[in-house]
Amino acid sequence: MEASLGARAEPDPADLLAWYDRHRRDLPWRARPGESPDPYRVWLSEIMLQQTTVAAVKPFFARFLERFPTVEALAAAPAEAVMQAWAGLGYYARARNLHACAKAVVEAHGGRFPDTEALLRKLPGIGAYTAPAIAAIAFNRPAAAVDGNVERVIARVFRVEEPLPKARAAIKAFAESLVPPQRPGDFAQALMDLGATICTPKRPACALCPWMRPCRARAEGLQEAFPRKTPKAEGAVRRGAVFVALRADGAVLLRTRPPEGLLGGMAGSPTSAWAPDYDLARAMLDAPLDARWTRLPGVVRHGFTHFPLELTVFFTRPPAETPAPEGMRWTPRAALAEEPVPKVMRKVFAHALPTPTPAGKAVKPPRP
Repeated sequence: MEASLGARAEPDPADLLAWYDRHRRDLPWRARPGESPDPYRVWLSEIMLQQTTVAAVKPFFARFLERFPTVEALAAAPAEAVMQAWAGLGYYARARNLHACAKAVVEAHGGRFPDTEALLRKLPGIGAYTAPAIAAIAFNRPAAAVDGNVERVIARVFRVEEPLPKARAAIKAFAESLVPPQRPGDFAQALMDLGATICTPKRPACALCPWMRPCRARAEGLQEAFPRKTPKAEGAVRRGAVFVALRADGAVLLRTRPPEGLLGGMAGSPTSAWAPDYDLARAMLDAPLDARWTRLPGVVRHGFTHFPLELTVFFTRPPAETPAPEGMRWTPRAALAEEPVPKVMRKVFAHALPTPTPAGKAVKPPRP
C-alpha cells in the first residue's frame, strides 16, 4: 500500500458526510433522509450500474421496477421476459445472474436479502464490489464499496502510485480504513457521489471538494494523473456475416443464442462465427436458409468490451410458407419489441429491414 509522504492531514469521514448531507444526488433507487432503504431496489440498481452510467440506468430501472416490482415477481417471471426487459443495457450475463439471484433469495431466504457481505457473496451475480455495496447501503453494515468513482477518489487522496488494476488491493485497504462506524451506508454513497460529481476524471472541481486539503495528488497539482492505469491492449477487430430473412408474411427469422457466453440468451438474426480472419467469400456456407441472399452495402459496427465487431449483412425475402430451420423461429416483425434483442441486433435490423410507412407500404432506408 504505497502512497507519497508529506500529506498535511488525513481525510475525515465526517467532512465527507457533511458534504453529502448538503449535496447528495436524488436517485430513484436511493432512500431519502429518514427512510429505510429497500434492499431489492438497492440490489437491482447496483447490478444495473455495473459498466453502465446513472443516466442510462434511470429509465431502465423505472421500467424494470414497474414490470417486476418485487423480488418475488422477478423470480417468478420467465427467463425470456427478464432478458427482454434487460435488452439495451448490455452485459447480458448480468440479467441471467439477476434472475438466478432473485430465485435464490426467494427459495433460500424467503424473499429477504441476507444482510451481511459474506452471505450476499454466496448469491449468483453478487461479487467483490456488489456485496459490500448492498451490505452498506441496504443494511448499514461497515463495508467498503469500491466502484470506479471510489477508486479515483481514493487513488487521488492517497496518491496511490501503483497503476490499476494492480492497485485495487491497496485502494480497497485505504477505503476500508475510512469507513466510519456510524452511517457507513451514507458514507458509501457519499464516496460514489464525490467521484461522480466533484472528483471527475477530467477537470475535477477540487475547490468544492470536502477532502481538498488532505488530497495528496491535489497538493502537488497532479490530480488528473491519478489513478495510474496500465495501458489497455486493443482487441483485434472481429468480422462476420449476419443473415436477415424477412418472410413474405412479414415474419423475421430469429435465433436465441445459447444461455452461456457473449449475448447469452439474447435473440437476433442468425450469424456466422465472429473472427478476425472471417472469409466473406464463404459466407453462404453459414447461411441458415437455401435462399437468394443479397449482400447489403456497408457494414454494421458495434463495440464490445474486449473487441470491436464488423458485420456484413445479407438479406432475403423467402415465401410465406418457408419453415424455420431447426433451433430457429419466425417472429412477426411487430413482435420484435417483445423479444430480448441486444443493441448490436437492433443496429442490424435498422440497417436491413424496410421502413414501414403509415400506409402500410415499405420503403427501404437509404444506403451509404
